[in-house]
Amino acid sequence: MSAPEKIVAEARTEFGKGAARRIRRDNKIPAVIYGHGNDPIHVILPGHQTMMALKHGGANALLALDVDGSEQLALTKDVQVDPIRRVIEHLDFVAVIRGEKVTVDVPIHVVGDAAPETLVVNENTVVSVEAEATHIPEFFEVSVAGAVAGTQILAKDLDLPSGTTLLADEELLIVNVTEQISAEALEAELEEAEAEAGIEHDVSDAEIADAQVEAKAEDAAIEAEGTDSE
Repeated sequence: MSAPEKIVAEARTEFGKGAARRIRRDNKIPAVIYGHGNDPIHVILPGHQTMMALKHGGANALLALDVDGSEQLALTKDVQVDPIRRVIEHLDFVAVIRGEKVTVDVPIHVVGDAAPETLVVNENTVVSVEAEATHIPEFFEVSVAGAVAGTQILAKDLDLPSGTTLLADEELLIVNVTEQISAEALEAELEEAEAEAGIEHDVSDAEIADAQVEAKAEDAAIEAEGTDSE
């Protein structure tokens, strides 16, 4: 993890939905910092600079917030994003200090192409670890280059940097490489599973019409064969 980006934070003195909307209209982000037994610190952050810092820092971005002239290391814990406009509406941080160990979920990045006719399933997209607050890995890279069906990569197989401790179960399945199933086999499995579950599908009018046409065609063919034999 690179050095935390420094951002000047304004103290937030107005609250409520109306105040929050005014903050966002000014291209700023309301945020709160929790932790270390202190009262929550409510702040306002510059929108674009903060967004870029989170983008560069990843899921566990660490920021150095200047709060009233005093630096506070803040670990990103929750990012609320508007589902339509895709802008950050609110941020939650946890206050940390240098040298402190923190528990985080680090994303898994799968790279490479497995062997032909295989399917790579990412069973777990994050893994829980303990790391020093200023040295949190941005992600763990897992290569499946040339991996054959039956290959399984477990949490214990991850290459953890020095100072990072695995908290997840060592046998946690991260990536599973299986044989690629054909469309016909998949459909057969689905039909079998539905039959076992007692699921029945209603026959559509179009399917009934098709069946009637096929039946008439078969009857006509049989009748024609009878006529020829006479």
